[in-house]
Amino acid sequence: MFIIENYSIAVLFCIVTMLCWGSWANTQKLANAGWRFELFYWDYVIGILLTSLLFAFTLGSSGEGGRSFLEDFHQADQGNINSALIGGLVFNIANILLVAAISIAGMSVAFPVGIGLALVVGVIVNYLDNPLGNSTLLFLGVALVVAAILLNASAYRKMASAASKVSTKGLALSVIAGLLMGLFYKYVANSMFTDFTQPEAGKLSPYTAVVFFSIGIFLSNFIINTILMYKPFVGDPVSFGDYFKGTSKSHLMGILGGSIWCIGMSFSILASDKAGAAISYGLGQGATIIAAIWGIFIWKEFKDAPKGTSTLLNIMLLCYLVGLGMIIMAR
Repeated sequence: MFIIENYSIAVLFCIVTMLCWGSWANTQKLANAGWRFELFYWDYVIGILLTSLLFAFTLGSSGEGGRSFLEDFHQADQGNINSALIGGLVFNIANILLVAAISIAGMSVAFPVGIGLALVVGVIVNYLDNPLGNSTLLFLGVALVVAAILLNASAYRKMASAASKVSTKGLALSVIAGLLMGLFYKYVANSMFTDFTQPEAGKLSPYTAVVFFSIGIFLSNFIINTILMYKPFVGDPVSFGDYFKGTSKSHLMGILGGSIWCIGMSFSILASDKAGAAISYGLGQGATIIAAIWGIFIWKEFKDAPKGTSTLLNIMLLCYLVGLGMIIMAR
């Protein structure tokens, strides 16, 4: 299987993860107007599963290092399979709750609170499991990224109407989503052998782990997303009949969105061998700022922003870049 050979390449893969995790949501904007997220999400999950299988049968089955996908699949211990499946379940609940929170409370509350909390929890949990890197630089870098996220939230608040109120339901969903989002990566990392060049009996390769993680997302979606379709937090219920009324463009955008996210996940897992799970996950969760950059420069969300917003955005980007540099240097 393909294995990353050095830390520099691992950092490059982490940067790709950031770009993917911060960019996949653009595909929802590119779908047809009025296409509900609950319907979009089915194609998104299918895209994740198909991409994980593509990686497994290509990069995961070539080269001399590690174990090939099918060989690894057949020798996998059930406990490690379950760990990867649980990771998929936890992620799916977190991701759906986060999007529901955005619908209720808006980006100014849901995304900074949810993903900011996920970054803090995820880095701490993964570092305690596998303490690689300089802890001082790592946590200073995380602190700066969190500061950037808070500045991002402040900029969004300046855009909001003075009469708008923070939804208690949206805030609660954001906190729950962030706590769960910070935990899913640990389950996937724990299912794998730690040194990708030295396979351990019963443990999963990174490619096999991502496949089972994706299966966990796919299977859990039949329960989680079905409930949200018929009992949505916001809006009228939608049915499976509505899904099949979607256009080819809407379905393709969903599959593309899932594929982009899965590329990011696969690259993050591959990078964790040389970078450590904490650094790999921490860099990936910098996607919050990537999403903000899309909003600022492509979707022009701040073109009518009040005075002072641009200063907050510039400081936010500076904190993010310095924090990113510290996380990279921590290894």
